[in-house]
Amino acid sequence: MANTTSAKKMTRKIAKRTAINRSRRSRMRTFIRKVEEAIAAGDSTVAADVLRTAQPEIMRAAQKGIVHKNTASRKVSRLAARVKALSAAPAAA
Repeated sequence: MANTTSAKKMTRKIAKRTAINRSRRSRMRTFIRKVEEAIAAGDSTVAADVLRTAQPEIMRAAQKGIVHKNTASRKVSRLAARVKALSAAPAAA
């Protein structure tokens, strides 16, 4: 338990920051899940639209320090590759 006034204030600040970070991480994961659901459904146009909205959200999370910049870029890149493969598959068939 915090003993000093400054330590008590720091615990309040940490709790507040943790709640904000948890919310941002959850929001990012929700956007990623929406893209993955669109890919699973096999609808390339919806998947591309959802990816277009998810990309800035993922990069914003990286900017805010929720995930590392490279991690965010990797997630966007892999989702984009899956959406691209989805849209290319019906054209080849």
